Amino acid sequence: MKQNSIGQKQAAEKQNSISQKQTIEKQAPIDQNLATQKLAQLKTSLAGLGSLAVAFSSGVDSTFLLKVAHEALGEHVLAITAKSSSFPKRELEESISFCKGENIRQIIFGSRELEVEGFRQNPPNRCYLCKKAFLEKVKEAATGHGIAHVAEGSNVDDEGDYRPGMQAVAELGILSPLREAGLSKREIRFLSKEMGLPTWEKPSFACLSSRFPYGEAITEEKLAMVEQAEQLLMELKFVQFRVRIHGTMARIEVLPEDFPKLLSEEVRDKITGQFRSFGFTYVAMDLEGYRMGSMNEIL
Repeated sequence: MKQNSIGQKQAAEKQNSISQKQTIEKQAPIDQNLATQKLAQLKTSLAGLGSLAVAFSSGVDSTFLLKVAHEALGEHVLAITAKSSSFPKRELEESISFCKGENIRQIIFGSRELEVEGFRQNPPNRCYLCKKAFLEKVKEAATGHGIAHVAEGSNVDDEGDYRPGMQAVAELGILSPLREAGLSKREIRFLSKEMGLPTWEKPSFACLSSRFPYGEAITEEKLAMVEQAEQLLMELKFVQFRVRIHGTMARIEVLPEDFPKLLSEEVRDKITGQFRSFGFTYVAMDLEGYRMGSMNEIL
Protein backbone atom coordinates (compact mmCIF):
# COMPACT_ATOMS: atom_id res chain seq x y z
CA MET A 1 0.00 0.00 0.00
CA LYS A 2 2.87 2.35 0.87
CA GLN A 3 4.56 1.77 -2.49
CA ASN A 4 1.28 2.30 -4.30
CA SER A 5 0.75 5.57 -2.40
CA ILE A 6 4.23 6.76 -3.35
CA GLY A 7 3.58 5.83 -6.97
CA GLN A 8 0.33 7.80 -6.97
CA LYS A 9 2.09 10.79 -5.42
CA GLN A 10 4.84 10.67 -8.07
CA ALA A 11 2.22 10.40 -10.84
CA ALA A 12 0.36 13.41 -9.42
CA GLU A 13 3.57 15.42 -9.17
CA LYS A 14 4.43 14.49 -12.78
CA GLN A 15 0.99 15.58 -14.00
CA ASN A 16 1.24 18.84 -12.06
CA SER A 17 4.59 19.45 -13.72
CA ILE A 18 3.08 18.81 -17.16
CA SER A 19 0.10 21.09 -16.42
CA GLN A 20 2.41 23.85 -15.22
CA LYS A 21 4.52 23.47 -18.36
CA GLN A 22 1.41 23.80 -20.54
CA THR A 23 0.35 26.94 -18.65
CA ILE A 24 3.79 28.46 -19.08
CA GLU A 25 3.79 27.56 -22.80
CA LYS A 26 0.44 29.30 -23.18
CA GLN A 27 1.22 32.45 -21.18
CA ALA A 28 4.98 33.13 -21.28
CA PRO A 29 6.02 36.01 -23.57
CA ILE A 30 8.32 35.29 -26.47
CA ASP A 31 11.75 36.92 -26.71
CA GLN A 32 11.54 37.49 -30.45
CA ASN A 33 15.19 38.42 -30.83
CA LEU A 34 16.30 35.28 -29.02
CA ALA A 35 13.96 33.13 -31.13
CA THR A 36 15.40 34.68 -34.29
CA GLN A 37 18.93 33.99 -33.06
CA LYS A 38 18.02 30.36 -32.43
CA LEU A 39 16.61 30.13 -35.95
CA ALA A 40 19.87 31.43 -37.41
CA GLN A 41 21.79 28.90 -35.33
CA LEU A 42 19.47 26.14 -36.54
CA LYS A 43 19.98 27.07 -40.21
CA THR A 44 23.75 27.10 -39.80
CA SER A 45 23.69 23.72 -38.09
CA LEU A 46 21.46 22.17 -40.76
CA ALA A 47 23.50 23.60 -43.63
CA GLY A 48 26.58 21.88 -42.23
CA LEU A 49 24.99 18.44 -42.48
CA GLY A 50 25.19 18.24 -46.28
CA SER A 51 22.00 16.18 -46.60
CA LEU A 52 19.11 15.37 -44.32
CA ALA A 53 15.99 13.20 -44.15
CA VAL A 54 13.22 14.54 -41.91
CA ALA A 55 10.71 12.23 -40.27
CA PHE A 56 7.72 14.28 -41.38
CA SER A 57 4.26 14.05 -39.80
CA SER A 58 2.87 17.45 -40.96
CA GLY A 59 2.68 18.61 -37.34
CA VAL A 60 3.86 22.00 -36.09
CA ASP A 61 7.40 20.91 -35.25
CA SER A 62 8.25 18.64 -38.17
CA THR A 63 6.77 21.11 -40.69
CA PHE A 64 8.92 23.90 -39.28
CA LEU A 65 12.02 21.69 -39.26
CA LEU A 66 11.42 20.52 -42.83
CA LYS A 67 10.90 24.07 -44.08
CA VAL A 68 14.10 25.37 -42.45
CA ALA A 69 16.07 22.33 -43.61
CA HIS A 70 14.85 22.85 -47.17
CA GLU A 71 15.93 26.49 -47.04
CA ALA A 72 19.36 25.43 -45.77
CA LEU A 73 19.96 22.36 -47.93
CA GLY A 74 17.64 22.66 -50.94
CA GLU A 75 17.33 19.48 -52.97
CA HIS A 76 19.46 17.59 -50.45
CA VAL A 77 16.47 17.35 -48.10
CA LEU A 78 14.06 14.42 -48.11
CA ALA A 79 10.74 14.17 -46.23
CA ILE A 80 9.85 10.67 -45.06
CA THR A 81 6.28 10.04 -43.91
CA ALA A 82 4.57 6.95 -42.54
CA LYS A 83 1.16 5.77 -43.69
CA SER A 84 -0.38 3.88 -40.80
CA SER A 85 -3.51 3.11 -38.81
CA SER A 86 -2.23 5.38 -36.02
CA PHE A 87 -1.74 8.35 -38.35
CA PRO A 88 -4.96 10.21 -39.31
CA LYS A 89 -5.62 10.30 -43.05
CA ARG A 90 -6.01 14.08 -42.96
CA GLU A 91 -2.46 14.40 -41.58
CA LEU A 92 -1.08 12.26 -44.39
CA GLU A 93 -2.93 14.34 -46.97
CA GLU A 94 -1.62 17.55 -45.40
CA SER A 95 1.94 16.22 -45.53
CA ILE A 96 1.60 15.44 -49.23
CA SER A 97 0.08 18.84 -49.98
CA PHE A 98 2.84 20.68 -48.09
CA CYS A 99 5.67 18.83 -49.83
CA LYS A 100 4.14 19.40 -53.24
CA GLY A 101 3.63 23.09 -52.52
CA GLU A 102 7.22 23.52 -51.31
CA ASN A 103 8.68 21.28 -54.02
CA ILE A 104 10.22 18.95 -51.42
CA ARG A 105 10.91 15.31 -52.22
CA GLN A 106 8.79 12.97 -50.11
CA ILE A 107 8.77 9.22 -49.51
CA ILE A 108 5.69 7.54 -48.02
CA PHE A 109 5.85 4.02 -46.66
CA GLY A 110 3.52 1.71 -44.76
CA SER A 111 4.70 1.53 -41.15
CA ARG A 112 2.53 -1.46 -40.13
CA GLU A 113 3.07 -0.72 -36.45
CA LEU A 114 0.38 -3.24 -35.48
CA GLU A 115 2.79 -5.95 -36.66
CA VAL A 116 5.58 -4.75 -34.36
CA GLU A 117 6.12 -7.33 -31.62
CA GLY A 118 4.43 -6.22 -28.42
CA PHE A 119 2.78 -3.12 -29.87
CA ARG A 120 -0.80 -4.42 -29.92
CA GLN A 121 -0.58 -5.26 -26.21
CA ASN A 122 0.03 -1.55 -25.54
CA PRO A 123 2.68 -1.70 -22.80
CA PRO A 124 3.98 1.53 -21.18
CA ASN A 125 6.93 1.47 -23.62
CA ARG A 126 4.64 1.19 -26.65
CA CYS A 127 5.93 4.46 -28.04
CA TYR A 128 9.49 3.12 -27.89
CA LEU A 129 8.57 -0.04 -29.80
CA CYS A 130 6.75 1.93 -32.50
CA LYS A 131 9.28 4.75 -32.76
CA LYS A 132 12.22 2.38 -33.06
CA ALA A 133 10.58 0.34 -35.83
CA PHE A 134 9.54 3.55 -37.64
CA LEU A 135 12.92 5.25 -37.38
CA GLU A 136 14.73 2.13 -38.52
CA LYS A 137 12.68 2.28 -41.73
CA VAL A 138 13.34 6.00 -42.06
CA LYS A 139 17.09 5.42 -41.74
CA GLU A 140 16.94 2.61 -44.29
CA ALA A 141 15.04 4.82 -46.77
CA ALA A 142 17.45 7.71 -46.19
CA THR A 143 20.48 5.53 -46.81
CA GLY A 144 18.89 4.15 -49.98
CA HIS A 145 18.56 7.71 -51.30
CA GLY A 146 22.10 8.73 -50.38
CA ILE A 147 21.05 10.92 -47.43
CA ALA A 148 23.66 11.18 -44.69
CA HIS A 149 21.54 12.12 -41.66
CA VAL A 150 18.04 11.62 -40.23
CA ALA A 151 16.23 14.10 -37.97
CA GLU A 152 13.01 14.23 -35.98
CA GLY A 153 11.10 17.24 -34.69
CA SER A 154 11.02 17.16 -30.89
CA ASN A 155 11.58 20.47 -29.09
CA VAL A 156 12.81 21.40 -25.60
CA ASP A 157 9.28 21.28 -24.16
CA ASP A 158 9.14 17.56 -24.96
CA GLU A 159 11.78 16.83 -22.34
CA GLY A 160 9.36 17.11 -19.41
CA ASP A 161 6.70 14.53 -20.34
CA TYR A 162 6.96 10.73 -20.30
CA ARG A 163 8.28 9.99 -23.82
CA PRO A 164 9.83 6.52 -24.17
CA GLY A 165 10.13 7.13 -27.91
CA MET A 166 13.06 9.44 -27.20
CA GLN A 167 15.05 6.39 -26.14
CA ALA A 168 14.74 5.06 -29.69
CA VAL A 169 15.88 8.42 -31.05
CA ALA A 170 19.04 8.22 -28.93
CA GLU A 171 19.74 4.56 -29.69
CA LEU A 172 19.51 5.03 -33.45
CA GLY A 173 21.55 8.22 -33.56
CA ILE A 174 18.66 10.33 -34.89
CA LEU A 175 19.23 14.08 -34.76
CA SER A 176 16.90 16.42 -32.86
CA PRO A 177 17.87 19.83 -34.30
CA LEU A 178 15.05 21.80 -32.66
CA ARG A 179 15.99 20.57 -29.20
CA GLU A 180 19.67 21.14 -29.90
CA ALA A 181 18.89 24.73 -30.90
CA GLY A 182 16.96 25.19 -27.65
CA LEU A 183 13.68 25.98 -29.41
CA SER A 184 10.42 25.81 -27.44
CA LYS A 185 6.98 25.15 -28.85
CA ARG A 186 5.97 28.79 -28.50
CA GLU A 187 9.11 29.92 -30.30
CA ILE A 188 8.47 27.44 -33.09
CA ARG A 189 4.90 28.70 -33.47
CA PHE A 190 6.11 32.31 -33.51
CA LEU A 191 8.79 31.60 -36.12
CA SER A 192 6.37 29.49 -38.17
CA LYS A 193 3.96 32.43 -38.28
CA GLU A 194 6.77 34.76 -39.33
CA MET A 195 7.64 32.32 -42.14
CA GLY A 196 4.04 32.05 -43.29
CA LEU A 197 3.67 28.37 -42.43
CA PRO A 198 0.03 27.21 -42.22
CA THR A 199 0.84 25.08 -39.17
CA TRP A 200 1.79 27.97 -36.85
CA GLU A 201 -1.51 27.72 -34.97
CA LYS A 202 -2.25 24.07 -35.67
CA PRO A 203 -3.33 22.14 -32.55
CA SER A 204 -1.00 19.46 -31.22
CA PHE A 205 -2.01 15.91 -32.14
CA ALA A 206 -0.15 12.83 -30.94
CA CYS A 207 -0.58 9.50 -32.74
CA LEU A 208 -3.96 7.80 -32.31
CA SER A 209 -2.44 4.93 -30.31
CA SER A 210 -1.88 7.38 -27.46
CA ARG A 211 -5.66 7.45 -26.92
CA PHE A 212 -5.61 3.92 -25.42
CA PRO A 213 -4.99 3.17 -21.71
CA TYR A 214 -1.83 1.11 -21.23
CA GLY A 215 -2.66 -2.58 -21.29
CA GLU A 216 -5.74 -2.21 -23.50
CA ALA A 217 -5.22 -3.94 -26.84
CA ILE A 218 -4.82 -1.69 -29.86
CA THR A 219 -6.75 -2.80 -32.92
CA GLU A 220 -7.32 -1.36 -36.37
CA GLU A 221 -11.05 -1.21 -35.67
CA LYS A 222 -10.63 0.87 -32.49
CA LEU A 223 -8.06 3.16 -34.11
CA ALA A 224 -10.62 3.86 -36.83
CA MET A 225 -13.26 4.60 -34.17
CA VAL A 226 -10.99 7.16 -32.52
CA GLU A 227 -10.05 8.74 -35.85
CA GLN A 228 -13.70 9.16 -36.87
CA ALA A 229 -14.63 10.54 -33.46
CA GLU A 230 -11.87 13.14 -33.46
CA GLN A 231 -12.62 14.09 -37.05
CA LEU A 232 -16.20 14.84 -35.98
CA LEU A 233 -14.99 17.08 -33.14
CA MET A 234 -12.79 18.91 -35.62
CA GLU A 235 -15.74 19.41 -37.97
CA LEU A 236 -17.70 20.79 -35.00
CA LYS A 237 -14.94 23.43 -34.67
CA PHE A 238 -13.39 22.22 -31.43
CA VAL A 239 -9.74 23.24 -31.51
CA GLN A 240 -7.75 21.28 -28.92
CA PHE A 241 -9.22 17.95 -27.87
CA ARG A 242 -8.72 14.21 -27.46
CA VAL A 243 -11.04 11.21 -27.62
CA ARG A 244 -9.68 8.59 -25.23
CA ILE A 245 -11.00 5.07 -25.69
CA HIS A 246 -11.77 2.72 -22.79
CA GLY A 247 -13.21 -0.51 -24.16
CA THR A 248 -16.23 0.83 -26.06
CA MET A 249 -16.51 4.02 -24.01
CA ALA A 250 -15.29 7.34 -25.41
CA ARG A 251 -13.89 9.87 -22.91
CA ILE A 252 -13.85 13.32 -24.50
CA GLU A 253 -11.31 15.92 -23.42
CA VAL A 254 -11.87 19.51 -24.58
CA LEU A 255 -10.59 22.82 -23.24
CA PRO A 256 -12.59 23.98 -20.18
CA GLU A 257 -13.78 27.05 -22.08
CA ASP A 258 -15.40 24.66 -24.57
CA PHE A 259 -17.43 22.81 -21.91
CA PRO A 260 -20.63 24.84 -22.56
CA LYS A 261 -20.44 24.13 -26.28
CA LEU A 262 -19.86 20.40 -25.71
CA LEU A 263 -22.82 20.25 -23.33
CA SER A 264 -25.23 22.17 -25.56
CA GLU A 265 -28.15 19.97 -26.57
CA GLU A 266 -27.55 20.17 -30.32
CA VAL A 267 -23.83 19.34 -30.13
CA ARG A 268 -24.34 16.70 -27.44
CA ASP A 269 -27.00 14.90 -29.47
CA LYS A 270 -24.87 14.96 -32.61
CA ILE A 271 -21.80 13.61 -30.83
CA THR A 272 -23.58 10.81 -28.99
CA GLY A 273 -25.47 9.73 -32.10
CA GLN A 274 -22.42 9.76 -34.36
CA PHE A 275 -20.11 8.15 -31.79
CA ARG A 276 -22.52 5.24 -31.42
CA SER A 277 -22.52 4.79 -35.19
CA PHE A 278 -18.69 4.60 -35.00
CA GLY A 279 -18.95 1.72 -32.50
CA PHE A 280 -18.92 3.40 -29.08
CA THR A 281 -21.45 2.25 -26.49
CA TYR A 282 -21.00 5.10 -24.02
CA VAL A 283 -19.81 8.71 -24.40
CA ALA A 284 -18.41 10.66 -21.42
CA MET A 285 -16.87 14.09 -20.85
CA ASP A 286 -13.68 14.43 -18.81
CA LEU A 287 -14.30 17.13 -16.20
CA GLU A 288 -10.59 17.99 -16.01
CA GLY A 289 -10.64 18.91 -19.68
CA TYR A 290 -7.94 18.55 -22.31
CA ARG A 291 -4.42 17.94 -21.04
CA MET A 292 -1.37 16.51 -22.69
CA GLY A 293 -0.43 12.95 -21.74
CA SER A 294 -3.46 12.16 -19.57
CA MET A 295 -2.95 8.43 -20.22
CA ASN A 296 0.39 8.74 -18.40
CA GLU A 297 -1.31 9.71 -15.14
CA ILE A 298 -1.45 6.07 -14.03
CA LEU A 299 2.32 5.59 -14.37
